[in-house]
Amino acid sequence: MKNVLDLEKLVKENDNFRKVLFTGKQCQLVAMHLLPGDEIGEEVHPLIDQIFVVEDGKGELIIDGKPETLLEDQVAIAPAGTRHNLRNTGKKPLKLFTMYAPPVHAPNLVEKAPHKLVT
Repeated sequence: MKNVLDLEKLVKENDNFRKVLFTGKQCQLVAMHLLPGDEIGEEVHPLIDQIFVVEDGKGELIIDGKPETLLEDQVAIAPAGTRHNLRNTGKKPLKLFTMYAPPVHAPNLVEKAPHKLVT
């Protein structure tokens, strides 16, 4: 694993719903791709903080029932214990990366199609 990644390139070239790019002891970096209308599904991580960073497209993050528009280069945070969902509200794919602390997914996980995961 390289210590320096071209994150923008990795995220924009990713066509998988979820692709784990890095897993450490305390954090995880994941590229995501949501087609128009797709969503991650409502979830709660009781002990995990999650950060979303949009590289391309438009979305909506709902945190504890409150929707917030997300645009390119914006960051949103779902602190541990908050109910959240992210959906693509635009007309093109939503490309983003998300960081978990601590990790959630198996190292090197690649998911082709969206599904709901509650952890």
